[in-house]
Amino acid sequence: MSEEDRSLSTTPRLYVTAALGAGAHIALDAAQSHYLGSVMRRQPGDMVRLFNGHDGEWAAKVASVAKKAVTLVGEWQSGRQEQVPDLWLCAAPLKKGRIDWLVEKACELGVARLQLVTTQRTVVDRPNLERLMAHLVEAAEQSGRTAVPGLPEPMTLDRLLKDWPADRALIFADETGGEAMAAALARSPAPAAILIGPEGGFAPAERDAIRAHPAAVPISLGPRILRADTAALAAVAVWQALNSPG
Repeated sequence: MSEEDRSLSTTPRLYVTAALGAGAHIALDAAQSHYLGSVMRRQPGDMVRLFNGHDGEWAAKVASVAKKAVTLVGEWQSGRQEQVPDLWLCAAPLKKGRIDWLVEKACELGVARLQLVTTQRTVVDRPNLERLMAHLVEAAEQSGRTAVPGLPEPMTLDRLLKDWPADRALIFADETGGEAMAAALARSPAPAAILIGPEGGFAPAERDAIRAHPAAVPISLGPRILRADTAALAAVAVWQALNSPG
């Protein structure tokens, strides 16, 4: 790490949608401008780290500061774009608080996509995608990721199974039992997805439909009954440990 890059370790880090590069001018939105100018007290000449999901991370210099309009200029690339393992997390929406925590930690653990799936026992019918996307962005900013997981519209379990890609393993965390987790995840490299049910678990008919799917890989998460968010992150963490490059 160069002295320039080392000096950036404590600077603010923001997600932007603008293209990044040397000399690129980036205008922050009102919320980010307030954060950088009023909260972080950044002044012209100060440095900030930026990423947009596809250009890597860039060091940028503050060019001007106004109450609701901060502009930056790209200086040099401070980090390469990450190679994201092609792992989806498909999970039933949970109650506020638990779903926020799940989204944040799923991003930190490196999932490529978070697909919310409605089931018979789902307790949240209309998850706030705008709020959840904000949690994903904040988690990416704080964890050093250069990619933000995709967050498409929720879909029903029936639709998910009907439209499932033939080449993607559907790792089904089944509380009724399945193959030992480590063995199953080790032989289920990307592209793959982990499917977790709601707080009350899948209904019997839903479980039968998942197990009957040709892409399904039923796994056991051990002898204890886990909360849905705990189960999801345990499976993601093990998959990443077994399938991510060193």
